Amino acid sequence: MNGSSAAGFSSNRILNILSDQDFASIRPSLEEVEMPQGFIMARAERPIDYVYFPSSGFGSVMVVAENGRRAEAGMFGREGFTPLAAGVGDDRSIYEIVMQAHGGGHRVPIRTFSNAVVARPSFAAVLARFTHVFAAQVAYTALSNATDHVDRRLARWILMSHDRIDGDVIRITHDYIALMLAVRRPGVTTSLHVLEGLHLIKSERGAITVRDRSGLEDYAGKSYGRPEQEYERIVARSTSELHLATG
Repeated sequence: MNGSSAAGFSSNRILNILSDQDFASIRPSLEEVEMPQGFIMARAERPIDYVYFPSSGFGSVMVVAENGRRAEAGMFGREGFTPLAAGVGDDRSIYEIVMQAHGGGHRVPIRTFSNAVVARPSFAAVLARFTHVFAAQVAYTALSNATDHVDRRLARWILMSHDRIDGDVIRITHDYIALMLAVRRPGVTTSLHVLEGLHLIKSERGAITVRDRSGLEDYAGKSYGRPEQEYERIVARSTSELHLATG
């Protein structure tokens, strides 16, 4: 049975592909939670209290430098869970994990989660698959940061955000985008004007509207898409396939 006990419980894709038995191992401790913009799920170099399964909105995994500067390493939403460290048995996060766009979801105490990972190899396998895909996203972010102009990096970031919301309006400020891309705010503003001039987006105070999704993908080119394809290939597989893979 392919995650039938989780059907209708949440729109989080990880929860929805769990087997009945895997879902039951954490279900009694799952707590519904609202996560407004700026909600911190984990602090850098601090113990992890909860593991989160978003059902709406999206967040960032942030690297924090000694001087306090931050840069986005990766993005997540209803396709995954966070913090990833919990999926490999750790109870501390080296990253700051924060919501970028208001959303909601469920969370489970770290102890319950860790016990389920140890007791349920098939559950651990699902988590490992998502961890692999997230690592691919981080790698492609590094490649894009090293080789792409800010315009293309911004197009990629907008597409990734658009993947994780309902509708076409991304409610985010220019200052926050600059923080995510680790560039100066004027550079973000200029790049938004470029994309808007091509009629790919509409930029307003505190919001970006995607007008031409396919055109935005063409503009982003190879900087976008490969980790997303890997997710569908590896994570979005049936529970029966996961059982075959893990024995």
